[in-house]
Amino acid sequence: MTLLQLIARADERGLATSGVACLDRLLPPPEAGDDPEPLRPLWAACESGADWAGRLDAVHAVLEGPAGSDATAARVRALLGSAPRDFGAEPLRAWADACSVLALEVHREFDVPAGDGGGTSGHRDGGAAHAGPLAAGEVHRQTEILESLAETTGAAGLRRALDLSTEGRRVLRAVVSRRARGRGRTGDASLR
Repeated sequence: MTLLQLIARADERGLATSGVACLDRLLPPPEAGDDPEPLRPLWAACESGADWAGRLDAVHAVLEGPAGSDATAARVRALLGSAPRDFGAEPLRAWADACSVLALEVHREFDVPAGDGGGTSGHRDGGAAHAGPLAAGEVHRQTEILESLAETTGAAGLRRALDLSTEGRRVLRAVVSRRARGRGRTGDASLR
């Protein structure tokens, strides 16, 4: 099944988790004193939607601080701000889809060669073979998260999604850091 098909068939739990996982991978490294896992409260709400709206507000408030002042973090904040308050499949489907697109756009920006491989729609509809390695890896990761959530219930599926997202975040941060060093920049290697 393609990524677009999986998004179309996912339930509330899968859609919320997929969206949160996509955004989690895009956050820049925390500054000193910042929460290293600012989306953690949302992860906890993905299973049943318990206090989803309240947790969205709390996470959005944390990310409004001085950390995450780069362009990608601003796009993540915008998507968190547009997240549906209702923990229902249809409102979450559009949001999860937008999170998926943003994650792929950012991965394409940092791919080698930069921005190569066509648009994100083709990647999500089975054309990931023509994507660069970073974007292809992101398509695979998003697909694996949704498949895992469809096959498991309870904490096991969420734990797998969190592990995959954490791995993806490390990969993207390493690429961003390497590119920053290659350009001779020092200091902050955040997503821009």
